[in-house]
Amino acid sequence: MPKTDTVIEICGLSKKYRLGQINSGTFKEEVLKFWPKLRNSKTGSIESNNDNEFWALKDINFTVDKGEVLGIIGRNGAGKSTLLKILSRITSPTEGKIKINGKLASLLEVGTGFHPELTGRENIFLNGSILGMKKVDIQKQFDEIVNFSGIEKFIETPVKRYSSGMYVRLAFAVAAHLESEILIVDEVLAVGDQSFQDKCIGKMQSVSKSGRTILFVSHNLHAVRKLCKWAILLENGMLVNEGDIDQVLTSYTQKTHKQSPIVDLPPAENNEPIFGKRLRFFNKTGASQTTFLIREIWKVKLEFELIERLPHVIAGIGIITSTGIPVLTYWSEPKDLVVGEYSIDFDITTALSACKLSFVVGLSCRTDTIYYEENIGGVTISDIAEGEQPYQAFGSGILITKKRNKIVRLKD
Repeated sequence: MPKTDTVIEICGLSKKYRLGQINSGTFKEEVLKFWPKLRNSKTGSIESNNDNEFWALKDINFTVDKGEVLGIIGRNGAGKSTLLKILSRITSPTEGKIKINGKLASLLEVGTGFHPELTGRENIFLNGSILGMKKVDIQKQFDEIVNFSGIEKFIETPVKRYSSGMYVRLAFAVAAHLESEILIVDEVLAVGDQSFQDKCIGKMQSVSKSGRTILFVSHNLHAVRKLCKWAILLENGMLVNEGDIDQVLTSYTQKTHKQSPIVDLPPAENNEPIFGKRLRFFNKTGASQTTFLIREIWKVKLEFELIERLPHVIAGIGIITSTGIPVLTYWSEPKDLVVGEYSIDFDITTALSACKLSFVVGLSCRTDTIYYEENIGGVTISDIAEGEQPYQAFGSGILITKKRNKIVRLKD
């Protein structure tokens, strides 16, 4: 029996896709879809081609109670977005059951739920109506929504003219302020600048304290840790871990912590004009290495590529612990860049106790983050040399050090 305060209950949820184009199968394959009893005359088994079937989710089970904030983590392709799209009723499950008690608002992709020809003002009222709110109730929240979004000057402008950052600002403000009992937020917050992301985290913390439920997906493990008390970990479409946020984050980073002096970065997902290529790790003499002593100076080289000219490009890396706590951040001087491949070297030193570290890579144009990947590669910080006094880890583990370095264009 489900608990009375359970707002989301998922039982045996699975989602299967067919790879390739819609209706691209042979006539025989199409017939087999609708006549499963048609069997191979020799073997007596049902014929099917499993080579072009893909299970994005397989046998997912969990519940979420009222007022809880659930973090959903996993690498790209783990099934996170598919799960949220099913919960948002954008797509249907292949197997399993879902029970949702309460109005649900979702923020899954930039511009989702907005009509491009309508103004920001008109879209606020449209979204409120979709959630079943009365016009007078939307009007009460209108000023607060606009103020939170910070786009007062453009509220009468059709949203098709908004930048991706403006889209996200307004979309989050609408979703967070209108009367939904359940709020689903996917990676879209990565599009906004850091100050707005912090503002959104604060708002979601306030929303959860009011009794609303939040499902939060992000590669920003620090944001997940800050907002959520518990999480689930998806891997290849399966739920492989569930529990306390620190325990799940540690499990996640241990699974993905692969030490190599050269790490290829994940490719861009949506034809972004700038994307990461690889990270390289060196000691101070230039030799490839992945294990360093406390207080030793070592180097990280970030290589990236532009496929179109961009103004005010900033390249940065972040260093995080196995529980998602940031300890160092470095970034480049802003620079206008033309098409080509570039690299930037960062000199690193830490005074942490022995630990394992992984990396965040961010590439931005002005205030918009275009490429962002977290939990990349890994290095080990070992105990200091015998006879020296050990350094203690910083109290909370959080130490943000910001240094600017120069971007160098690689030879053609």
